[in-house]
Amino acid sequence: MTDLPRDPRHDPVLRDEVLAALAIAPGERHIDATFGAGGYTRAMLAAGADVIACDRDPDAIAGGQALVEEAGGKLTLIRGRFGEIDRLLAERGIDAVDGITFDIGVSSMQLDQGERGFSFQKDGPLDMRMAQEGESAADWLNSADEHVIADVLFHYGDERQSRRVARAIVAARPLTRTGELATVIRKALRHPPGAPKDPSTKSFQAIRIYINSELDELMAGLNAAERLLRPGGRLAVVSFHSTEDRIVKNFLRERSGGDAAGSRHRPAPTPLARAATFETPARKVRPGKAEEARNPRARSATLRSAVRTAAPAHSMKEAMSC
Repeated sequence: MTDLPRDPRHDPVLRDEVLAALAIAPGERHIDATFGAGGYTRAMLAAGADVIACDRDPDAIAGGQALVEEAGGKLTLIRGRFGEIDRLLAERGIDAVDGITFDIGVSSMQLDQGERGFSFQKDGPLDMRMAQEGESAADWLNSADEHVIADVLFHYGDERQSRRVARAIVAARPLTRTGELATVIRKALRHPPGAPKDPSTKSFQAIRIYINSELDELMAGLNAAERLLRPGGRLAVVSFHSTEDRIVKNFLRERSGGDAAGSRHRPAPTPLARAATFETPARKVRPGKAEEARNPRARSATLRSAVRTAAPAHSMKEAMSC
């Protein structure tokens, strides 16, 4: 594969593997549904694609304008949720594309900005809103019932001591800073200073996923991709959390004619007697040791990909039942 330039601000996880799954031919139209710092978009452009990129974060859109200029008409940048990508493209007269890529979760750019409130390692306002609008993490944590907080920490963060953490959060209210929240969690879980793994990780992840409705957004995005991809179109999804990966795996298994197992988050879908909309998905791909050493964020990444068939997409009603 030709060596493509890397964006020094953001080394996209599993970049070469994503490009291999997309199999871009020059002149094809591809969607980078989670633009972030533009790492995948740059690689797609270098491979000869016309790219439409989407992000709900206004900072990402503002930061991408220089790349729009650099691309000379080959890149269109849209602010919006990737779960609505088919509607966003329909407004621009586009109803079919050759490839779609999702990089699920928080971006390195967002984590690195303490003022965005995503990281327990950088003190800042307790925010966590990707779109920078709506209810913040502080708004929710300072008003939600204790049992609701506990459920979110357990289901979205796999925090086994969720009730203990939720009780401590409620007792410490009001909370306004990420540093305050991290301290509360560490004390609740009796975390010794200097221990290697910070116990705040799971709770911060869970709160972020809940505040941004990330699992619902993922399902909406997968269904939108099914509607947008033309026959032979390629889908590539990179996820960083077991629940996200399970949703992708089950979606592709069910849509390719297999039986998707349910999870504690979603019941098993009712099998539909209809033609498969995706060919048998490729095996999941994990990063190699060299990439993990170069980019620690890659350690939890999983890539799943599949190719669209010519079968009609599921209707909106069918999609919502899955």
